[in-house]
Amino acid sequence: MTLRVTVWNEARHEKKNPEVQKLYPNGMHTVIADALKAQGFEVGTATLDEPEHGLTEEVLANTDVLTWWGHLAHGDVEDAIVERVHKRVLEGMGLIVLHSAHFSKIFKKLMGTSCDLKWREANDNERIWVVDPSHPIAEGLGECIEIEKEEMYGEHFDIPAPDTLVFVSWFKGGEIFRSGCCYQRGRGKIFYFRPGHETYPTYYNPEVQRVIGNAVKWAGLPAGTKLTYGNRKPIEKLD
Repeated sequence: MTLRVTVWNEARHEKKNPEVQKLYPNGMHTVIADALKAQGFEVGTATLDEPEHGLTEEVLANTDVLTWWGHLAHGDVEDAIVERVHKRVLEGMGLIVLHSAHFSKIFKKLMGTSCDLKWREANDNERIWVVDPSHPIAEGLGECIEIEKEEMYGEHFDIPAPDTLVFVSWFKGGEIFRSGCCYQRGRGKIFYFRPGHETYPTYYNPEVQRVIGNAVKWAGLPAGTKLTYGNRKPIEKLD
């Protein structure tokens, strides 16, 4: 089965910031989407300024995994769309949350915490250590991923303890960060992946692309079986 992926991007920096426009002339979502297509997935894209943010009932019904990048305009995402995405995650749609989407409405709703953290823009180099090499998301990687320049995120990261922690990042300023976190909510699998600041070419990095592709494979198969709720007739005969 070919997994169907929708790559969602706020796509506001690319319109407002010349530096980002130069790096991602067609948007970060197109770079991520092209990398996933090259890995054999069926990929579509959606952006904030499309009707219903591009996440119609039909689009989500035909999405096995949704990737999400946002930063400037978390508050512009309509609550009704957040509820729609939340429902699909509980039903079994995978969700890959990228970089500053830690503050997105959907991630905070799923985590139930502030999802706050420390940050710094100072061209830190990032070393992403693989702390669970047996996990499918780490497939094909070495001991670590080296990123020459990135925005720093530091602990404490206000999230629930991950079901599985796959990556931990170290920055040259001395901070560390839980940068690859797996969760399950309902039947849906969620993966938070830290790197991806808009002013750096992070999404062109082949190892970053591999992680996202591995995460799609992992999150694309819902957990468990479909459950039903509500009033039930007895299995055994009642007197």
